[in-house]
Amino acid sequence: MRRFLALSSLLASAGQLWAGGPELYEKATFERGNQKLNYRLLKPAKIEPGKTYPLVLFLHGAGERGDNNAAQLTHGSALFAKAENREKFPAYVIFPQCPNNKRWVEVDWSAKASHTSPKEPSDSMRLTKQMLDEFLKANPVDTNRIYVTGLSMGGFGTWDFAQRYPEIVAAAAPICGGADSDTAAKIKHIPIWVFHGSADTAVWPERSRIMVDELKKVNGTVRYSEYQNVGHNSWTRAFAEPEFLTWMFAQKRSK
Repeated sequence: MRRFLALSSLLASAGQLWAGGPELYEKATFERGNQKLNYRLLKPAKIEPGKTYPLVLFLHGAGERGDNNAAQLTHGSALFAKAENREKFPAYVIFPQCPNNKRWVEVDWSAKASHTSPKEPSDSMRLTKQMLDEFLKANPVDTNRIYVTGLSMGGFGTWDFAQRYPEIVAAAAPICGGADSDTAAKIKHIPIWVFHGSADTAVWPERSRIMVDELKKVNGTVRYSEYQNVGHNSWTRAFAEPEFLTWMFAQKRSK
């Protein structure tokens, strides 16, 4: 399973890693005790005094783990770094990097059935939340417009982040991930757009279907895009959705 997820990322061309304009993403490191979390930060092109800006937290997949503070930009960074998107949707975008052999949420990715969420967040998720808390204190972020998205391992992380911190998430977009179906009621107020490929055998599409069904049962705000005959790389189609960013940045946190 890990080999397949890593291979899916390695299949991307070397140029794709730099397609997001890494020079636009500042390198940073958050330290707490003897642990550290590398991350990349894209700031609004222009920060005006007195204004606040939305924030996107992007959680990468298993193949981008490590300590180089670069690989996490492989997928998704280009979308937010495009000049037209930066102009239309000025925002802070944070790409933390999960260390090797760690996960955003410590569960089995290969199961078709729903998992049970661990009681405590993983080390990487805990550090990410602590980093985010400190970032919010120091920067002009619109706390009613905090969004989380991610793919594969990061799709699991997106669901996990939303259910652990539902009071701060304005919208979530999990791509080819999975979640604990018992958490649906906790996140029913959050607008969620779910993506998966029907031919995915790395993370079974049943994982997304289960959560979408559970959210509908509790009258959640959910939409689902399942791409027929698409395998694990459904993020390519998701990022190409014309409404993806428009939908995301239109959402505001429910009081």
